[in-house]
Amino acid sequence: MPNHNKSGWIEWLKAVVIAVLVAVTLKSFVFSTSIVEGESMDPTLSDGEKIVFNKLVYNVGKPKHGDIVIIKKPYKYYVKRVIALPGETIEMKNHILYIDGKQVEQSYISQEAREKTGNFGPMTLPSESYFVMGDNRAVSKDSRNGQNGLGLIKEDEIIGKSEFIYYPITQWSITR
Repeated sequence: MPNHNKSGWIEWLKAVVIAVLVAVTLKSFVFSTSIVEGESMDPTLSDGEKIVFNKLVYNVGKPKHGDIVIIKKPYKYYVKRVIALPGETIEMKNHILYIDGKQVEQSYISQEAREKTGNFGPMTLPSESYFVMGDNRAVSKDSRNGQNGLGLIKEDEIIGKSEFIYYPITQWSITR
């Protein structure tokens, strides 16, 4: 009987060790977490919300229009939305976004945010550069701002794609 308890204990310990190794592997190579700081992504993401982001997705693919991405800059991480891709020409004129001369619908922002974006461009993005903006255009430091903002984002600065909000629990949802 004592031998049976010992083998049960060993099996339980093995299961715990395997679970911890799987969790550490997922956290290190696939998923990570970040805290949203500031109001630049309102109303999609709010200040203080905690998100899970996928670190592996851009190892097998490229960022797409509308992806909410995590950007690593010296001393800080940013959460922004991909608006234009490498080689595309972007322009904002009279509150309407154009990419390669075609009007783009931005269903994730309000008319007020659209009106606060301001005119810019046209600008053709260099290879491996992305144009990003926050959803709350009035306060977002993003690709519209050179030295005082983020400027264009290099592909290797994008470290993941936001997948879902996990805190606060009342805000649990997939990020879009």
